[in-house]
Amino acid sequence: MVSDYDAVIVGAGHNGLVCGAYLARQGLKVCIVERRAVIGGACATEEIYPGFRASIAAYNLTLLQPKIMLDLALLDHGLEVLKAPPLFEPFPDGGHILLWDDPQKTAAELARFSPEDAAQYPLYLAHLRKLAPLIRRLMWETPPDLQSGALRDRWAALMLLWRSRGLIRHIYDLQELLTMSAYDFLRRWFQNPDVIAVLGFYVSMSGSLLSLTSPGSAFFLIRVMIREGGTQAGGWGIPRGGMGAIADALARSGGRWGMEVRTGDPVSEIVVTRGKATGVALASGKRLASRIVISNADLRTTFQRLLDPALLPKEFAGAVERFRGQGVLFKINLALDARPRFTAFAAARLDVDEPVLVRIGPSIGYFERAFEEAGQGAFSREPFMVTQLTTALDPAMAPPGKHVLSLLAGYAPYRLKGRSWAEAKPDLLAATLKTLESYAPGITASILHAQVLTPEDLETVLGLPFGHVHHGDMALDQMFFRRPVAGYARYRSPIAGLYMCGASNHPGGGVTGVPGHNAAREILGDRKRGLWR
Repeated sequence: MVSDYDAVIVGAGHNGLVCGAYLARQGLKVCIVERRAVIGGACATEEIYPGFRASIAAYNLTLLQPKIMLDLALLDHGLEVLKAPPLFEPFPDGGHILLWDDPQKTAAELARFSPEDAAQYPLYLAHLRKLAPLIRRLMWETPPDLQSGALRDRWAALMLLWRSRGLIRHIYDLQELLTMSAYDFLRRWFQNPDVIAVLGFYVSMSGSLLSLTSPGSAFFLIRVMIREGGTQAGGWGIPRGGMGAIADALARSGGRWGMEVRTGDPVSEIVVTRGKATGVALASGKRLASRIVISNADLRTTFQRLLDPALLPKEFAGAVERFRGQGVLFKINLALDARPRFTAFAAARLDVDEPVLVRIGPSIGYFERAFEEAGQGAFSREPFMVTQLTTALDPAMAPPGKHVLSLLAGYAPYRLKGRSWAEAKPDLLAATLKTLESYAPGITASILHAQVLTPEDLETVLGLPFGHVHHGDMALDQMFFRRPVAGYARYRSPIAGLYMCGASNHPGGGVTGVPGHNAAREILGDRKRGLWR
């Protein structure tokens, strides 16, 4: 059979676009097939109300790796990153803290809570910055198959050990970071509970049901540092036009080498002929033949919905079924008639612009209550949240004088106890707005429209399995050579010619682009070695 394409990619999320662009750059004929009318997956911009556009899921460019941005010339293809002012966090008593990119300024803020902890902050940062390059280096690696007895796999493992020899002298520090709770880790430097709550906030954004005292939660303290700084790609920020601008730039980048993107026609089946993936069948009835197939869909969708389970080894199918991760974060996008005003910010008379990013999570106990409520099958009555006033930097996202405020918040379990999300969604919105109103009085009255995406909605609308923003828990037993499944962490599958490039694979979720990059590297390597049949 003559192939229509060298590669067909299932799903135009950002990793699928990254993978496709790298392959097209090397001369492959690539087609990406997306079930929705909008590309980007969770990295998308959509109209939420007439004239109002929002980044409906992922909300800022914090992790997208500069190497990918530069390799694919995204800044030359329309991506513009807007720098945000310092992050603002108010407290119920009217106090506040500003978190700056400048460590000295942040230390000065911490000194208002504890001079001793402020003195420790540079030491804490230095420790994490010593380890961050090691985590970053592992991120770009293809995990070896430690179970295989094949000479090639043994050689790959030995080469990884050699390249990672610098890790050895930091092995104890890395072990602590990967196994300790965030609370115990932070207590090594800080004593003030307010400081610990501020610095431990990152754990709440893990996508999994974790508290500050959960083992392994310390890893999320360093994850925000994995983006390499000081490159021509610039720093972190908010893309002009929303997160969909990243997807659009990737599509334009791949398009200059001939990459095609088809939207609005879901893949209904990955076609396997005589044990090899040979294309995809679309819901429209059309078939696309290809030399290889690459799935950017999550693990379960790929192997439980798009393939006949009888084609898979029993052990592999069982491991797919056991892959853990139920989402606990929800997203609310608000179309506002007026700009929100945070009381603590106005009272502080700070010499910076109005806050763009605001965090609400004022104490350790606040997080613990949210954790306990979700563990009992209920959403938090006082949710923690990160709000982003996108229109403060990018006014074109709303009509003149209007605003878009996005909230990523938690905890809200994928499955509620005793009620459905269809019934509970209005109550979730009410609880969230009540919490927000206590810090920004009058905001509820200015709401023209609220888009509420529960974990169930994140699954239905965006294809995030069980509503998990990272496709599954990023726990130690589901990372590196065990992501997604032990023995299959090299972006390949048990089906010949079927590869994986999504967040279910190493190094996991977040808008990094690395799973797509690494998968493309492995695919091109197999092609060079003549392993495509």
